[in-house]
Amino acid sequence: MCRVVEPELLDDLPPSDPRAIGSRADLRRLNSIMGHDDILSRAFHHHLDEALSRSRPLRLVELGAGDGTLLLRLARRVSAPGLTARVMLLDRQNIVSPETRRAFAALNWSVESVANDVFAWLEQPFPAVDMMIANLFLHHFPDKSLTALFRLAAARTDLFIACEPRRTPFALTASRWLRLIGCNAITRHDAVVSVRAGFIGRELSALWPADNQWQLSEQSAGWFSHCFIATRNE
Repeated sequence: MCRVVEPELLDDLPPSDPRAIGSRADLRRLNSIMGHDDILSRAFHHHLDEALSRSRPLRLVELGAGDGTLLLRLARRVSAPGLTARVMLLDRQNIVSPETRRAFAALNWSVESVANDVFAWLEQPFPAVDMMIANLFLHHFPDKSLTALFRLAAARTDLFIACEPRRTPFALTASRWLRLIGCNAITRHDAVVSVRAGFIGRELSALWPADNQWQLSEQSAGWFSHCFIATRNE
């Protein structure tokens, strides 16, 4: 299957549109079904001590964060006494609810929500962060744009973790049956588009800056997903 990037309907809907609200709820369920909470929390735990050795509190950015609830679930899984974090949730729309902000605060994780284009934000000067996370986000971009995004991200962080759709016939077939679990029309359309734009093999590693500063890991994860991790060498 060749990689094909097409527009997704949710991206152009106003946040208050009932179809968008329903689709975001669908995505929360799909993240659980696809095991992304588990995949990301394992990667987070594996690299946490290394990140904390560089700075405290932990400085963390989620690209394409949406409503912030996935990172909140991750924060609850890794929360421990003495672990504090400064979190930035970056998305084109500011849809992080007061309830989500309060939940982060209860974990001693401060949160800032930024509504901006990812390239415009990455091109601005800002202090480096310990970790960047992207969940179901990178597949929105063609390879040329991803190369630029990775170049900017590599200059700003020591660890980059992404969990994306896996582009396989099996995943594509599964994406066409989401009606069976009650997903709305927006989600059903976007799921097929997402799989066609997903990744296999070492496609993301090939787009990351080619130098010896980084250790790259890329592999399938679960039945439907693809995980990419870039770690700066000591």
